[in-house]
Amino acid sequence: MNRSSRTFTAPGQQRGAVLYVALIMLILLALIGIAGMQVAGMQEKMAANYRATNTAFQATESMTRRTEHAIEAIANRTSPASDAPISASNIALNCDDGYDPVDWGRKKSITGADAVNVRRIDSCIIGGGSLGMGKALDPTAPIYQITSFATDVPAGPSSSAVIDTVFKL
Repeated sequence: MNRSSRTFTAPGQQRGAVLYVALIMLILLALIGIAGMQVAGMQEKMAANYRATNTAFQATESMTRRTEHAIEAIANRTSPASDAPISASNIALNCDDGYDPVDWGRKKSITGADAVNVRRIDSCIIGGGSLGMGKALDPTAPIYQITSFATDVPAGPSSSAVIDTVFKL
């Protein structure tokens, strides 16, 4: 009977190549895991910044809408709501050509309170344009420029927004 002979190597002659390959694979997996954690952390920061910016914009938009409602109440000679950001004395009636809403917003501190600036600009409009400029002014439908500033949260804000809009009654 002829048996196939098998040769066995002695433990001293093995070189351990599988061990080196396994260690390299573990190092590669660890590097991929670290990179994945860094990407996830960065995405979480981006999502938080987007949320803060969106919240600040919504707060500014809310202030602008409350100001518009207060202007309507003032124009209708009724009392504005209790949370109205302005009163009749806060509406500027001068045609100040030097007013820049961007500059006004940049001067506001992010740690400061929400603010609004209202100007009645129908008497300032001269010439043609998309608001029916050049026609006789209708004193019953005045035009206002509303610039609002707000932050994302009152305590510890991280983002702010400024909205400048034209409002015609």
